[in-house]
Amino acid sequence: MVKQQRILYAVQNYGKRLFSFIRSRVKSDEDAEDILQDVWYQLSSLVDIEPIEQLSAWLYRVSRNRIVDKHRKLSPQSLEDLAYEDEDGELNYPQAMLTDQATPDLELESAFFREEFYAALNELPQKQRDVFVWNELEDMTLQEIADKTGDNIKTIISRKRYAVAHLRDWLQYLYNEY
Repeated sequence: MVKQQRILYAVQNYGKRLFSFIRSRVKSDEDAEDILQDVWYQLSSLVDIEPIEQLSAWLYRVSRNRIVDKHRKLSPQSLEDLAYEDEDGELNYPQAMLTDQATPDLELESAFFREEFYAALNELPQKQRDVFVWNELEDMTLQEIADKTGDNIKTIISRKRYAVAHLRDWLQYLYNEY
């Protein structure tokens, strides 16, 4: 009975927010509903829910994993698939791909990417976020960061690696979609 109560609690307290979270990352309401259903199914299929200390964090992690799985199932199109070969045997790409003129769609996608990037960045632990921002956005070398923080260079490298892995994981679906 305790397990059923925790599942009911999760659905009542996290259902709407979880759906909104998922919906903002997929193309349709139907996809969001399918993913949310998978999350609830995974929760209900656990033998023992008690070891899950942070139920909300667990639900969001499972949701994010399901979103990534959904995007992986979509067959990504490689750049080479878009190219065509001319009579000299050289690969050419459609002119629209090579333009640097901003379009409303491109600006919207760019804004969406920035929003997702900063959301992922804000999920990082402070020290990992600082290392990533200083190195990638403020062009500090890893050695300069180590000197600034007083931490070992290997620690700084490790923090950067964890930050990059987290950002890659979070943003993979965008890469697959665009």
